[in-house]
Amino acid sequence: MIRHFHLLISVVSLFFWSTAHAQLNIEVVGAGVQRIAVAIPNFGGDEALGREIAATVRNDLTGTGLFRIVNTEALVADENSAVDFAAWRTRGADALATATAAKPGGQIEVRVRVADIVKRGSLGNTVITVPGNNARLAGHKVADFIYLKLTGQPGYFSSRIAYVLKQGNGNNAQYQLIVADADGQNPVAVLKDKQPIISPAWSPDGTKLAYVSFGKSKPVIYEQTLKTGQQRIIANFRGSNSAPAYAPDGSRLVVALSREGGTQLYSINLATLQSTRITNTSGIDTEPAFSPDGQWLYFTSDRGGSPQIYRMPANGGSAQRVSFDGNYNVTARPSPDGRTLAFITRRDGAFRVATMDLATRQVTVLTDSQRDESPTFAPNGQMILYATILGGRGVLAAVSADGQIRQKLSAVNGDAREPAWGPNR
Repeated sequence: MIRHFHLLISVVSLFFWSTAHAQLNIEVVGAGVQRIAVAIPNFGGDEALGREIAATVRNDLTGTGLFRIVNTEALVADENSAVDFAAWRTRGADALATATAAKPGGQIEVRVRVADIVKRGSLGNTVITVPGNNARLAGHKVADFIYLKLTGQPGYFSSRIAYVLKQGNGNNAQYQLIVADADGQNPVAVLKDKQPIISPAWSPDGTKLAYVSFGKSKPVIYEQTLKTGQQRIIANFRGSNSAPAYAPDGSRLVVALSREGGTQLYSINLATLQSTRITNTSGIDTEPAFSPDGQWLYFTSDRGGSPQIYRMPANGGSAQRVSFDGNYNVTARPSPDGRTLAFITRRDGAFRVATMDLATRQVTVLTDSQRDESPTFAPNGQMILYATILGGRGVLAAVSADGQIRQKLSAVNGDAREPAWGPNR
């Protein structure tokens, strides 16, 4: 059974690709039960910059499904503007965000204030600085601050996602590893190859990606530094080298290797590239993922007869089965707070995203699609990005951890697969 799953993530899924552009379009297909009405006028100071940053903020907050943007009719307001609470309440606003944008000394500076219109008070203010001229990143960081003040949870808009695209077919096929903003915009191809690329994984500091390439006619694990493009081979042993997962301290990768026969888990020290075997079973052990505190390793194994999720100490040792609901549960990914697992479960012949509360072991199925794979948490744990098949082609989709809000990120005339959500910048 788990061998079929291996094919699904590494080979069979590649046949569903078609010509694609890297840009992803986000569509909210669900919304919170009670959205917060927030007014975001254009920001003061450098008005052209303020308009651009404010537009990014509005798009970020709208895309969550948690907020309703109040029409400000192209008003401009800086963070020192007096707040007419009664007037904004008449407009239907629950909250107001104002800011001043400037470009001092080769950077962008945004002074932000968030007001509670209902309670007639301030929710906080801050100064956000971004090196260079990256107005979109400034907007994402402003949106993070507003999200925090209005929900009590950190935002995730300044994070990035990685995913894989295939362009063309047959001998003309080209695979790309893409890094984009969390909303799918600003895509950059950090790697192009005529052979498949799968399983991207972010380093904890967001500066590197590990991934599997078939460029040497078999799966080999690489690590690439994003700023310089420098690549190095991490694992090129006999057989298959797959499923890289960074330790939270960035010191090592745990990977799945078949160098000694069946696929087992190995730890690779990233300073020395020395490998150490950490599982030793007659089954297939694969898809490792660390707990946020680095103490535990979750992984998929068929040692009990069907693919299930197990947990063991991060350096190896006795493993305990975690999943018992159903006969097919794979690709466990812990939430950033370590309290929840996202994973893929098979229900009535369909592969769907589910979560498990690790304290109660309660399982909740979040999606109703047929071919979901590769779940990955946002840095704040509130959203889960995954790949699925819709309308006969692959798209990226996201669902809130409570299942109430759904998004779809689709490439124009093409497919996207293998998502991985990186840390905030």
